Amino acid sequence: MLKELCVQNFAIISDISLSFASGLNVFSGETGAGKSIVIEALGFALGARGDTSLIKDGTEKMSVVATFTSADLPQEIRAQYQLTADVFTVKRELDRKGKNKAYIDGRITTIATLAQIGRYLVDFHGQHEHQSLLHASVHLALLDKFAKNDALTQQVNHAYQHVQTLEKKLEAARLSAQEKERLLDMSQYQLDEIERVNPTANEDLQLEQELPKLKHAGRLLESAAAAYNELYSAEDSATARVSRAAKEVTAMAELDENIAELSENLNTTLLTLEDIASSLGDYKDSISIEPDALDKMLERHEKIKRLKAKYGPEITDVLHTAEQLKERIENLKHAEEHEQDLQNELGKAKKELLTLSQQLHDKRFAAAEKLSARITQQIKPLGFQQVRFSTAVEMDEENITATGADRVEFLFSPNPGQALRPLQHIASGGEISRVMLGLKTVLASTVPVMVFDEVDAGIGGETGWLVGEKLHNCAQGRQVLCITHLAQVAAQADHNFVVSKTVRNHQTHVSIQPLHKEQLPEEISRMLGGGKDTHSAAFEHAKELLQKAGR
Repeated sequence: MLKELCVQNFAIISDISLSFASGLNVFSGETGAGKSIVIEALGFALGARGDTSLIKDGTEKMSVVATFTSADLPQEIRAQYQLTADVFTVKRELDRKGKNKAYIDGRITTIATLAQIGRYLVDFHGQHEHQSLLHASVHLALLDKFAKNDALTQQVNHAYQHVQTLEKKLEAARLSAQEKERLLDMSQYQLDEIERVNPTANEDLQLEQELPKLKHAGRLLESAAAAYNELYSAEDSATARVSRAAKEVTAMAELDENIAELSENLNTTLLTLEDIASSLGDYKDSISIEPDALDKMLERHEKIKRLKAKYGPEITDVLHTAEQLKERIENLKHAEEHEQDLQNELGKAKKELLTLSQQLHDKRFAAAEKLSARITQQIKPLGFQQVRFSTAVEMDEENITATGADRVEFLFSPNPGQALRPLQHIASGGEISRVMLGLKTVLASTVPVMVFDEVDAGIGGETGWLVGEKLHNCAQGRQVLCITHLAQVAAQADHNFVVSKTVRNHQTHVSIQPLHKEQLPEEISRMLGGGKDTHSAAFEHAKELLQKAGR
């Protein structure tokens, strides 16, 4: 569960801290007030693409800190990242130079790690995500997620990559001597370029942490020595004075027990000062002012930067490229010797790929019927009379890819007598939103936090109330964050937040405030087109909606 979200200098948000609870958390407010920015900020913290244009005008960097309960993560992930406390934080910063920094519980990490952890924590449904349902390429991934085909899809992918590798080896064996020599020279040159630098994993992050210390070594050494002297080594140092005072107060405490606590606190302060002085001494001794050290580190940093620019973007990509180059060189050197063996091995690999693809097809075909029934069950109460939903799975053995040999497509019929047809040919915007809500409810059953950004687009009236009910039911036992313009949805929330935007001194400011129970009728009335008039029809309707929702 998301416990807290702190956002600084993100778009038009200056500094906001929000606390969340389980259940349905609804954000409402005028169009353009900044509701979706909260969701974007959460996505940014969990590895979504960052953009320097989102940094608030007049500031140098933006940051987002999100606090989650660690119990939501699998045991192996908690162990991998040493998350032993009940809660943990993820933090991400982006400055105007495009430099990202990522942290887990204060420890530096990578954006990819934040994204990996985020997949276990939050399932996002953005304003325009429902449009992805119009593309059949998405349907295959959704079916595999429902069928829990991860292990088998990985096997198929590995088998496909093996076939691709063997085909490349065979192709290399058949190259002309001149072309083979050209590829060998190019590959060897690239490998030598990487091996001359010989980078290690995360070395760039380590260098970026050490460089500031080395750049300012002289000043740091001077300040550390001065501070150490003031605290410890000077004749009249702070620790010496506090030590003398502690002895006097200790003697006083023996005569007057009322100041025993004061004596204890003073002695604790003395220990703290001595610890700080010791740490400063160690830090002072660790600072190197060798004249060549900075030049060497800067040169090393620049070499790694060039490698990342050419073979990156990350050092892991550079190291992976080196391994691929080694394999390519080895294949080119010995290709002719193994051509017949390669042909035999390729035949076996293709047969294995076909076998695995058939197994995957069988699992998909069996899961498709169950998925169709589950989605129909979820969306039928959302204003559909005799809705039909089907997942079509077709296998093409002649066109096997990394995902197998299947083409998957969702078919839909919202009305009686209407034939099943692809979603993109038949569903309206409001219908697509409801289908996506049903899909998310079925597929995200193990994800603790679900986020819906205007999932109610294109609907209203009684259907809006039904969607609100679905969201409320979906939030039982988990946490749902929802941005809405519908009063019918907001009335059924467990927790309401109102987002407003103001302009002061030519600067835009966003405020997000939790609403108390007595404030709800006014906000629901506003969403219905009314105002603060407690005698208006909108206000009365707002009270009716809240009463209907049991609030």
